[in-house]
Amino acid sequence: MLHLRLRVPGDLADQVVELLEDNKTVTNVAAVPAGFKKPEGWLVLADVARENATAVIKQLRQLDLQHRGSISIEEIDTILSDEAAHVEAAAPGAPDDGVVWVSVEQRLRDDSRLSWAFIAFMTLAALIAGAGRITDQPILIVGAMVVGPEFSAIAAICYALAHPRLGMLPQALRSLVAGFAVATAIATVVWSIAYNLGAFTRQQASSGDLTDFIVRPDGWSFAVACLAGVAGMLSLTTAKSGPLVGVFISVTTIPAVGTIALCIACGVWGEASSALAQLGLNLLGLMVAGTTTLLIQRIIWRRVATRSRHRGLTRGRAT
Repeated sequence: MLHLRLRVPGDLADQVVELLEDNKTVTNVAAVPAGFKKPEGWLVLADVARENATAVIKQLRQLDLQHRGSISIEEIDTILSDEAAHVEAAAPGAPDDGVVWVSVEQRLRDDSRLSWAFIAFMTLAALIAGAGRITDQPILIVGAMVVGPEFSAIAAICYALAHPRLGMLPQALRSLVAGFAVATAIATVVWSIAYNLGAFTRQQASSGDLTDFIVRPDGWSFAVACLAGVAGMLSLTTAKSGPLVGVFISVTTIPAVGTIALCIACGVWGEASSALAQLGLNLLGLMVAGTTTLLIQRIIWRRVATRSRHRGLTRGRAT
């Protein structure tokens, strides 16, 4: 279940309350006149089954509530109510599969924004990956994968292409390109200084049986990136967020960036180009699979919503 908190102008209050009361997937509707003081408006509360939340929110937006008032959406971790169980049963599909597209879009817009924190985490991840390559320690490579924030920007690009929301593309592309570029530049300077001070050798930077996969792009690299792209999008759009960490440690994006910086610092150009190819292959796999997954989800949920509306009309005529 999701909790809706609405600020509603007085002239829309009756329409909004009636809309919520008439929907079989909505319960716990409450309306408080003059519940908001700044700005003024009615406070309307309701709980909605996750599977049908997108349809309900779409109806509220058709009333221009997002401009004249406000719509807040919150996850409900626990709700003990027979009525809520009945409402959940009336909604199409399974709760974990429900996609609240407006929440997904807002999250991706926020997480893909270029900021100092985004650049900092990208740079730290590249440095950790470089250290992992020097010491041939896969655990450091895994750590770099988890720290890197690039998947949010990749997911935003997939969402922008699948829905489409082309206005999201410039921000997401800027964050991804700038993040990789700045991280590579800073890491290259750091490793150049360390190399000239004798902290490691060219042999250490260009060899390592346990981390050689970073500079060995092949068909498996693309296949794993595609699988990770599917898993990542499903995790972002459904109620299952746990698998997202597994996605972070499945694809060789940040490790490739860290290795590129390390190889440039040492002048190992052959491996730098191989790591760049690995980066491109992984990004391609993530974007193709991620965009396709979102398109399929969109088509499926459109059909589910259409069938649900058709059943509702049929029942209404029968009564």
